[in-house]
Amino acid sequence: MDRKPDLIDSFGRRVTYVRLSVTDRCDLRCRYCMAEKMEFLPRADLLTLEEIVQLADAFIARGVKRIRLTGGEPLVRRGIGDLVDWLGERIGHGLDELTLTTNGTQLTRFAVRLHAAGVRRVNVSLDSLRPERFRHITRLGDLAQVLDGIEAAAAAALRVKINMVALKGLNEDEIEAMLLWCAERGHDLTLIETMPLGAVEEHRGDQYLPLDSVKRRLEESFMLTPTLSRTGGPARYYEVGGLGIRLGLITPLTGNFCTGCNRVRVTATGTVYGCLGQDQKVELRDLMRAGAGLDDALDALMAGKPKGHDFRIGAPRPAVARHMSVTGG
Repeated sequence: MDRKPDLIDSFGRRVTYVRLSVTDRCDLRCRYCMAEKMEFLPRADLLTLEEIVQLADAFIARGVKRIRLTGGEPLVRRGIGDLVDWLGERIGHGLDELTLTTNGTQLTRFAVRLHAAGVRRVNVSLDSLRPERFRHITRLGDLAQVLDGIEAAAAAALRVKINMVALKGLNEDEIEAMLLWCAERGHDLTLIETMPLGAVEEHRGDQYLPLDSVKRRLEESFMLTPTLSRTGGPARYYEVGGLGIRLGLITPLTGNFCTGCNRVRVTATGTVYGCLGQDQKVELRDLMRAGAGLDDALDALMAGKPKGHDFRIGAPRPAVARHMSVTGG
């Protein structure tokens, strides 16, 4: 593959990480993520699997080293196994790592194939260990199905990291229990502040739990030692004394991380956003279908990539109208 100039924005930040959505559809309806009665995109609007590979190759040629497949729920995309196989062939040939974020419902079906394709770690969203509460948060979720998926991933030698959105009044009383549950199984845990993306029924201000206060509470029971470890994303990690795992904190509201941004997000329709919380974008699907090159559009994306987001949890409307599942979680 020809070597082209790396993707560097006007603030000198090098983009080496792409979060690539393969579908906006999901088999859950998490309250903080999407509306209960979501209207999903027509299937004809989505990139084909071959177009996703073409787009991935264009990014790899510009210096991207890590690709994370997202959704919606990526494992509900028809043909996802073939796509992972094809992208896995790029590992060691420009791509250092292929990973996946999933809600875990389909992992029992796909864990072995993911590992065979070269995936070595997955992030699994898990916001409660209580079946009734899990169903309340996800609206459709079966906790046992997700836990079986996590076990299947571990059995397939996939390293599992649990992502837990910290929600005031919903699961804040489970954070310590989740940390201990992860430690028993050797899974790292990342806590995430809820983000104002897309209109949902509940007011996010009622759900917002600042992680600086959570960290202070955890430090009453656990020794948290900062570490320089990174996995490509925005989390700041701490070694949890005595437990042998790491705790990650993603704090878009209490601890802005935009100065070190190294990523862009691609929607399932080929729209590329320079920032999760801004509307600056370029459209690549029609360029690909017209047989045009993508470099000029990617250069324009880098030139206009915003300095950072403007998330404000108390604002009268979301920072952007699109839901997380549209942008790519």
